[in-house]
Amino acid sequence: MNKTIGDRIRELREFRDVTQDELAQRADVSVDTVRKLEQNQRRSARIDTLRALARALDVQLERLVGQPTVTRELSDDGGLLALRDAIQDVGALPGVLVDEDLEDPPGETEWTASVKAATSMYWEGGYSALSGVLPLLLRDGRAVARETPTEKVWRQLALVYQLAASLATQAGHPDWAYSAVEKQLDAAARASDPLMAGMGVSTLSWVLLRQGRWEQAQAVAERKADELEPSFRRATPKQLAVYGNLLVAAATPAARQGQRDDAMEMLTVAEAAATRSGPVRAYGSAFSVVDVRTQQVNIALAGRDPEPAEALRLSRRVDTDEITRPVHSAAHRVDVAQAQHQTGDREGALETLLRVEEDQPEWIRFQVLALTTVRELWEAERRRSTPLRGLATRLGIEPSL
Repeated sequence: MNKTIGDRIRELREFRDVTQDELAQRADVSVDTVRKLEQNQRRSARIDTLRALARALDVQLERLVGQPTVTRELSDDGGLLALRDAIQDVGALPGVLVDEDLEDPPGETEWTASVKAATSMYWEGGYSALSGVLPLLLRDGRAVARETPTEKVWRQLALVYQLAASLATQAGHPDWAYSAVEKQLDAAARASDPLMAGMGVSTLSWVLLRQGRWEQAQAVAERKADELEPSFRRATPKQLAVYGNLLVAAATPAARQGQRDDAMEMLTVAEAAATRSGPVRAYGSAFSVVDVRTQQVNIALAGRDPEPAEALRLSRRVDTDEITRPVHSAAHRVDVAQAQHQTGDREGALETLLRVEEDQPEWIRFQVLALTTVRELWEAERRRSTPLRGLATRLGIEPSL
């Protein structure tokens, strides 16, 4: 039988040897919430309540909600453990002797084409397939860099480490992701590319956010944005895109800390940069006005006092047809579903989530906000509809029948 969130809270609380009252006080939530979760009278709670409980229990949010793995198919050469080993390369440690890889590395052109394909795979939501190819792509990339240590190759290797950090974070392993960002920043320095380094800091900010280190997540992104702030009149589109991405990265942890006005001000500047730059695809990411506007919706839902009505108002400014990355479109619609649920439109929330599942059946299974919203819908519905029951079952949620 699968464990519920309440089961995990109780086990972790007892392991920490704290009472329900003490946990509630540490998390700044009501003891009634803790009690009902542990007794499985409630199957979920608001996402920020769960984050607070996870922080109080000193665990990752993904551990608390039981996020499933991104790998659905096993591979001889790939998978999450192979990705960990490729990121944490033992042979790169000083003073450690390992057997040399005697296989000939691929050519630079062939390997670069594989990097481009892997980037598309990530943004299309093919995480299971990506986990199968990314470990080899990292090993080949290091070999190519040894054979042809050009700035172009180092820039591409930085992109692969960025992919590794992003996939590890999505899979619920932000500590591996932190190691990958270290390698990304080192490769960016070898490429003599300050903009690639800027994207590395943007990735770092996201990793720190997922680790619950909100103050640091905001600080590193803001400082890098200040360092790279371009002249709006003379800046290139890529400069504006990296600057804007850093502001977007800083806005989310700011909102999580209750600084929503500051977060919205950052996004206003980012939107101005996007208007000036036009749509940009560079450094393994994308930047445009619609990308910033989706984040404004997300920010309206962040923190202890979400504003779902405002999120829905802001969502009307988003033309989803203009979103170029499929998983970004899906993430935005999950935000909309949460806002619909919080404003009482449960039928609309379910319909939105079903459309997301239709488009991204693999991706949605390990998105914490999507799983939380479905659990909340299940608790709120007295007469559970067949579509809701089917969605809950497919997402691995075991509601109390």
